[in-house]
Amino acid sequence: MIRVGLDIGNSKISCVVCDKKTNGKIEILSVINHPTINVKKSLIIDIKKISKEIEEVLIQSEKESQTKIASVRLNVSIVNSLNKFISNQIFISNEKISDLHLKKFINNSDILEPIEDYEVIYRSIVNYELDKETVTNPRGMYGETLKVLFYKLAVKQNHVKSLKNIFEKINIEIESFIPTPLSSALAILSNDEKELGSISIDFGAGSTSICVFKNNKVVFLDAIPIGSKHITNDIARGIQTTLESAERLKNLYGSVITNPSDDYEFIDVPNIASNVETSKQINRSELNSIIKPRVEETLEILRQKLKEYSLDKRGINNLVITGGGSLLEGIEEYSETIFDSKTRVGKPLFISGLNKEKNVPQIAQTIGLSLYNENEHDIDFLPKNIKNKEKNTLFKRFSSWLDEFI
Repeated sequence: MIRVGLDIGNSKISCVVCDKKTNGKIEILSVINHPTINVKKSLIIDIKKISKEIEEVLIQSEKESQTKIASVRLNVSIVNSLNKFISNQIFISNEKISDLHLKKFINNSDILEPIEDYEVIYRSIVNYELDKETVTNPRGMYGETLKVLFYKLAVKQNHVKSLKNIFEKINIEIESFIPTPLSSALAILSNDEKELGSISIDFGAGSTSICVFKNNKVVFLDAIPIGSKHITNDIARGIQTTLESAERLKNLYGSVITNPSDDYEFIDVPNIASNVETSKQINRSELNSIIKPRVEETLEILRQKLKEYSLDKRGINNLVITGGGSLLEGIEEYSETIFDSKTRVGKPLFISGLNKEKNVPQIAQTIGLSLYNENEHDIDFLPKNIKNKEKNTLFKRFSSWLDEFI
């Protein structure tokens, strides 16, 4: 099955065309990356220019993969998104739990209710509790009270409208909108990591996002408008050099781990503006004294978000970090300190057809689009005010989902 994933990032547009095999493995047919300056703070700033760039990327992808592209799966930035947890409880009176009990939950919750000025792009059931005990599948069990915790994520409606407008103009269908941190997590987390509980962090150029899995379910998604590009800007301002030079220094010499020898390792730095080519020297410790506070700030904000939703107490002690920022020296060790979790840098798993040079953390969020399965991550529930004609069809879809999910 051919799948096309597209990611519109803060520094580049990425497109992956792949063939998903029946065994779940992904064969990569093409990977195209195109730099862009038309996205800032995860928002498109020039629709006309970005539309042209997307068209160019799709044309290149078709040529390289020898595939006609008619539709894409699209990553959606969730910076400034809205997280909502919804808890519902019903009394069963020691009856056997059936589909009808679960349907009652749906109709009594507001999981499908719209949120003004927002578009819901993700819904899930986080967990079931039967008589205060967590269960995976409550159907067929007996008890007095059943509690369900729902989760939904919404992004600004105008952002989604802008994306739809772009793809309508170039005659490309959007199959689904997928939260960027979920795509990254699907690409880099193993099945065991998703089951036992893991935190996935995508340290991108203009934003850093987080996804939490527990019991093979997504329990939290969020993002902040701080990324590795901000580190580059800090360096450029701090030592008065060009952005190009700052990026190079970050990649070659940057670290978040302090080493006494850094005081004696000197680096040539081009001056920010001069009629003649001049440079100065700084030691490595000066460079890293600029990098470390920004990384610490980024990780601390994410840790506080977990704490805000009490996710720091869920016994999740595995962290996988990806994205361009994950290549910074010492990020594994430093993240372990901040989150008190075992940490590794993640590259895409479950794929073939991609050489080692191209299988890098920066493409995780695009690769993950191909691994997204709507049946596992979305919920087709029965709306309250639906026409009778549609009701039977939706209930069949709901029942089908129940069979697979619980």
